[in-house]
Amino acid sequence: MFYVKEKINDAVEVTIEIADNVFCHCPKCGAEVEVDLSDFIGDKEFDLYGSAVCCEKCSKKFFREVVK
Repeated sequence: MFYVKEKINDAVEVTIEIADNVFCHCPKCGAEVEVDLSDFIGDKEFDLYGSAVCCEKCSKKFFREVVK
């Protein structure tokens, strides 16, 4: 299990499992995108800090432009 842990103050520490509730912002339009990290296992180019996933609308637009 992977998780994020953040100390709020001396009395409160929050731990959140990274599983089904992973999100990022589309680098094109800023929309929130739910991400399944298992889709990126084995992708040497993917990292949690520098990678992003485009939303469906921007992805469709991108592929329409590439396929022309």
